[in-house]
Amino acid sequence: MKLLKKAALAAACSIFLTACVNKPDFGDAVVLTMFTSDLSEDIYFTDPVAKEITKRTGVALELEHPVAGDTNAIPLMLVSGDLPDLIFAKGELTKLIEAGAVIPLDDLIEKYGDNMKKLYGDQIVKLRNSPSDPHIYTVGTYGVKSEIFETSGSMQLQHAVLKELGYPVIRTLDDYEKALRDYINLHPTINGQKTIGLSLLIDTWQWYIDLSNPGNYTIGYPDDGQWIVNQDTLEAQYKFLNKDIYKFYKWLNKINADGLLDPESFTQKEDVWRAKIASGRVLGISYPTWGYGEARSSLINNNMEDRTYAYLPVQADYTTKDPSRKDYGYSGGWGIAISRSCKNPELAFKFLDWMCSEEAQILCNWGIEGINYTVNEEGKRVRTAEEMKAASTDPNYPARTGVGRWCYPFPQAGNAALDSKGDRITPASKEAIIANYLNVEKETLKAYGAEMWIDLFPSPEELGISKHGQVWQYALPQNVNEMVTAADGEVKSDLALIVLGKPEDFDRQWKALQQKLLDMKLDEAGKILTGLIKEKVDLWNK
Repeated sequence: MKLLKKAALAAACSIFLTACVNKPDFGDAVVLTMFTSDLSEDIYFTDPVAKEITKRTGVALELEHPVAGDTNAIPLMLVSGDLPDLIFAKGELTKLIEAGAVIPLDDLIEKYGDNMKKLYGDQIVKLRNSPSDPHIYTVGTYGVKSEIFETSGSMQLQHAVLKELGYPVIRTLDDYEKALRDYINLHPTINGQKTIGLSLLIDTWQWYIDLSNPGNYTIGYPDDGQWIVNQDTLEAQYKFLNKDIYKFYKWLNKINADGLLDPESFTQKEDVWRAKIASGRVLGISYPTWGYGEARSSLINNNMEDRTYAYLPVQADYTTKDPSRKDYGYSGGWGIAISRSCKNPELAFKFLDWMCSEEAQILCNWGIEGINYTVNEEGKRVRTAEEMKAASTDPNYPARTGVGRWCYPFPQAGNAALDSKGDRITPASKEAIIANYLNVEKETLKAYGAEMWIDLFPSPEELGISKHGQVWQYALPQNVNEMVTAADGEVKSDLALIVLGKPEDFDRQWKALQQKLLDMKLDEAGKILTGLIKEKVDLWNK
């Protein structure tokens, strides 16, 4: 046991990259250590906005991140007992709470949380953990008041494809497939390289984005992680047990057999995938824009704007509606916790509370007045055309300026929130987004009789407000997390065999996967989650 513990502790010591080499000198500032599960590379609290935060609060952050992945990072942190001051654990919050590794914030909110109370308002109840443990352990991560101005859609297709084909209606997977086939027949090569139809990125965690999510999107269900939730009954179902989700994968199987799916989709690394996109020869993708910004910028900078993508509401058939503009409301859930090891939890909390303030929200979202924005005669914050272009096309903009870099996973008022003077808390607005559209985007939108991409999608009013928020933000029971993790591993590997297999084998292989999931008792996990959802909705409504 001692040897095992020593090995675990050694692993724990190597699991985090704590920026101890060439660590910045923060002078007299108090340095709080902060672990964030989402971070995958070293970043330092030294950009202009970060320096301004330190100037105004006297606090600087030393960022830690997982080296071996989220699966090991939190458990080994608990084994080692070496906890940072602040922890953003995403869906692994339950492990921290059950281990007593993070402190409840209720008393601190009551005593020092004026900014926090103002930012969350009546939504602060959604920060509560559960009916059996109604304490608040985390704050932050997502906007309290949000409006959808932009969407990457369920599928994307190059503007060049749409233009050449006369801007056809693309509403179903069959429509999308026909466009790929017709264009490849006309242009079997692009820039001297073989034209690729649809290319997917399924290397590691990306499979959730590019293989799992399109399955529910294309049958009309929004992002609830690995779950589908019935809005009438609040019953949850592991998504791959849904009776209709097979449609997307059967379609992938078909287009693979027809040579329209990139044969490297299940094996390629992210840098290879991005390089293909940057070459201009990938006609279609199903990945959100945030995941390939550098490749998009490369296309623009190399005069290939027409090889960037249009965002489309593609469904398996006409019986469902694309859920991209679904209003989830505020879900609470994920956020930043203060660890039991924090030597000054009051200071740590006061820092988080300051991050909730109007002053902090404006700084983090807009940057520094006189540098990143100015205030016009009407008292409204405005950015120059050059600043807006840099923000939308330069992938290094957040790191260079700090603008937007410290919004997530900290508390956010949201893009629909207004400050005390009635101005927008964030730069996001319809006018700003339209102003940043590429000429080719405006051309495509005009051809479809639309002004913005969101105009092509069902409205939030049509889709209704989610009663339960989003399940992927829930702190799920440990046994459910373990069941889902095991099932996800099976699904990922089986989907590769199913999609790349012979079309005549699809039904048999799909049924075998369904039975495997039932044998793993994922239907029982759905029942547990259903109870949790109903409890949480009741808690929110008290």
